[in-house]
Amino acid sequence: MTAIAFDRVTITLAGRTILSDVSLNIAEGEFVGVLGPNGAGKTTLMRATLGLFAPTAGSITVLGQPARRGNLNIGYLPQVRTLPTDLRLSGRAFVASSINGSRWGLPLQSAADRAALAAALDEVGATNLADRPISELSGGERQRLLLAQALLGRPKILLLDEPLISLDPRHQQSIVDLAARLCRERGITVLFSAHELSQLLGAIDRVLYLGNGHAALGTVDDVINPDVLSRLYGTRIEVVRAGGHILVLSEAGPLEHDAHRHDHGDDDHGHAHGHP
Repeated sequence: MTAIAFDRVTITLAGRTILSDVSLNIAEGEFVGVLGPNGAGKTTLMRATLGLFAPTAGSITVLGQPARRGNLNIGYLPQVRTLPTDLRLSGRAFVASSINGSRWGLPLQSAADRAALAAALDEVGATNLADRPISELSGGERQRLLLAQALLGRPKILLLDEPLISLDPRHQQSIVDLAARLCRERGITVLFSAHELSQLLGAIDRVLYLGNGHAALGTVDDVINPDVLSRLYGTRIEVVRAGGHILVLSEAGPLEHDAHRHDHGDDDHGHAHGHP
């Protein structure tokens, strides 16, 4: 079955067209890297999949049904997220706060909730972090807790929006490896946006590259080449491969850079959980 389908989708926000007549199909159990420069629409595409707003034209389906808010089949880790690092809140209490909208520190009411929490923590290798205060955890460890939140309810689709921001290379690799394992072992469909393709090489099945309102979906070799990207942008694009890295260049310089900036106009609100 197709996990996510866009059929001639156009999305306009605040008078700006973010995506224009985009059609794509992502299969169940597929790991897709979502790439493109700042403002290309990576976050917009994910939020539209979550049903947070309707497209201006076209249609979006998720597991054969129209995209809708609160779809329990989707786990989501938003681009902008904050953890209460100044509180002595434990990792377990933080993750548990997403179950049934509980307040921080509120005990779980059912055995099923407690079992779901334990399973999510175990799945991301965070069981040993559960009783430590969030203020004592590294960025990579906190990211595992956010992923545990996204996995509550055992979703079939996982949308990870820039989960590598502010992580060092070792922690970046561990998050990519974890997402790939969840995809392979559980058959979860994963959309993983990043600023650099090199971070995802060897893990993804296909790449979805966004630019100038358009999209190209295929293998790395099919998409990340001068002909396809030049058509996507309407200007000459060069692709440089060296030392295991791939750099996409326009006349103005690299298109993938500055990992601390966010897509223009793509404000994220809500929790790292499948209930936006």
